[in-house]
Amino acid sequence: MIQTVEAIVDASGRVRLLGQVRLAGPRRALVTVLEEPAAVPGEAALLAEAALAVDWLRPEEDAAWSHLQPET
Repeated sequence: MIQTVEAIVDASGRVRLLGQVRLAGPRRALVTVLEEPAAVPGEAALLAEAALAVDWLRPEEDAAWSHLQPET
């Protein structure tokens, strides 16, 4: 399965992945360096949070995930 993970390449050429990659063994990878500067790690998640909260905060979502909540 092909996976895409955001990464930052520093001035020395070192690549730091911003997400996790789970593999059964060594794999080939392609790195595409974009012209835009590196964003603050986690910035995309923060920007998406408000838009996703609309769905997250619905009663239907609470019901769907209630089996994962600890009993109090």
